[in-house]
Parts: sequence; structure tokens; C-alpha cells
Amino acid sequence: MSEGRITRRRAGLGLAAVTVFIGAGRARAADFALKHSHNLPLDSPLHKRAVEMWAAIKAETNGRVDVQVARGDGSLDLLVKGELAFVTLAGNGLAALIPPYDVQATPYSFKTPAQVYAALDGELGAYLHQEALAKGIYAIPGGCFENGMHQITSTRPIRTAADMRGLKIRVPGTTFYQDYFKQLGAEVHVLNLTRVYDALKAGQIEAQDDPWDVVELFKFYEFQKFASVTDHSWSGYNLLASQKVWQSLPANLQQVIETNVRKFVRLQRADTDALNDHLRQDLQRHGMMFNDVDMASFRAVLPSYYPRWKEHVGQRAWTLLEQYTGRLG
Repeated sequence: MSEGRITRRRAGLGLAAVTVFIGAGRARAADFALKHSHNLPLDSPLHKRAVEMWAAIKAETNGRVDVQVARGDGSLDLLVKGELAFVTLAGNGLAALIPPYDVQATPYSFKTPAQVYAALDGELGAYLHQEALAKGIYAIPGGCFENGMHQITSTRPIRTAADMRGLKIRVPGTTFYQDYFKQLGAEVHVLNLTRVYDALKAGQIEAQDDPWDVVELFKFYEFQKFASVTDHSWSGYNLLASQKVWQSLPANLQQVIETNVRKFVRLQRADTDALNDHLRQDLQRHGMMFNDVDMASFRAVLPSYYPRWKEHVGQRAWTLLEQYTGRLG
């Protein structure tokens, strides 16, 4: 193994090497004992960085804020009610409540993760923050963790859009996002991410749409032999707080949380970007075969698709998106 190569094992060791030093003194009960829910595996960069982040926050607040990270499907309803303090959720999952958040998944808009970060840490993110507030959710500024550029894995090779016809594919997100695949002729199946492995194993679906990191984390390579480089969309995990819970925190504790969120989100983005860049070799060792696609054929439906998508996410979100991506459609 070369010195410069990033693997999940080396990334995990790097994460484990981060130590939080807590000052000596008498232990105290937390003033705010809270929960952060997400649905990724425990060895994912998001989980590891989230655990480190809340440990750092606990240390800096002298134990006043103690947030436990747990794997589960966090309910937006519980979040809004204040019965759950924090959840990380992809924009396409949040869009059922706040449609402009689906702008994060706009097909063939963002070209690189750096372009995404500029938008979500900038004006587009600020707009989405305000939209979330109106629904009782505090989207922590600069708090969108990375997932990555979406690709297609399948049981048969996908080289052009014509190969999508009749393909039984699991697609996340809203019906508006799924409509893109239906327009390509695919047979769309809607499943929670945690159920995809079993559906692939049972042959209920033959393809799925997610970044390479998800393919490796959830071991989809056991049933998917073809990996098509489509770069057709992007997703990340927005760190959301219950507005009721957030407003109960003193301003100085809010500041500590926001500062650490920005720090550990940057670290997690770097972890995940490195993994997505290098996982191709690992997935090939698992027997997956990679191929590029004719992207022009996948883009051919966009002129008829974008008007409906634009209406769905709203004019303001679309305008801000194009400030970072350039004109679309």
C-alpha cells in the first residue's frame, strides 16, 4: 500500500487519533442532556466526527452540554416538537417538509464538492436556514456534512441513458427527484437506506443511486457488480436542531456548538471526499467493474425536466443555485 493512499482503515485510525482533553475538576451533571440521531453506520466518518464534536463541546462547556449520538431514523415531527434535539438529514429527506431543500439534489447542477460547500456555506445555505426556521427547525450554519456525488451501481452495465429503461432502481428523496429517473424509463423503487441491502440481496431491486462511500459502508458491492460514473447529483447531511431546544440554550453555549460544528464538518468533509476519491480501487477489489457513461444522453431530458423541478424548489432557491453553478438548462 502506497504512503499517499487513503483507505477506510487509515481514515478510521486518523479519526481515532483525535483526542479531546477535558480539564481536571469535579464532574457535574449536564444542564442539557440531549440526543443527536442519524442513520449511517457507526464506522462512517459522520458518526465518528459527530462523536468527537459533541465530546469537544462537552469539554468546552464544562459538562453543561452532553449530547449522545445514536443511530436511528430521526423523526422531523419529534424534532419540531422538541422531543429530539438534533438530527442529520439529507436535503432530499427534508424536502417533504421544506421543498427548497431539494435544491441540494438538483440533477447535473453541482460539478464538484467545493462548489457545493461554497453554496451551502454561503447565500444558498443562508436562504435554506431561513426556510427551516419558518418550520420550527434551526439549521446550524455551516453544518452540512458530506455524502458525495451520486453514482449508479447495478447488476448490469449502464453506459447510456437507454440502459436505464426498465431498470429496477432504488432512488432516494422526493417524487420530484425520482421523476428524473422515471423520465429515463427506469422503474423506481422507494426504500429507506437501511433496507436497501436486503432488497438487493432478495433481488427486489437491481440498482441503486448513491455515492461510492455509501456503496462501501453498506456493502452493496456484495450484490452490485457494475459501477457507472454518472456524477448526476449531490447529497449531504444537514445538521438540524429543534428550534425549541435551540432557543432554550444560552447564547454562549450556542456559540460553542456553532463553532465546533463548523470545525468538525470541515474535517468530515475532508474525510469523506478522500474516501470517495479512493474507494474506486477498494470496490474494484470487491469485484466491481467501473465504466464512464455518455453523460449527454443523461442530460438530454433536462430541458423538459428542469421547469417542473424549478417550480418545486422555488424561484429563489433556483436563482441562488445558479449563482454558484452557472446557468442550468
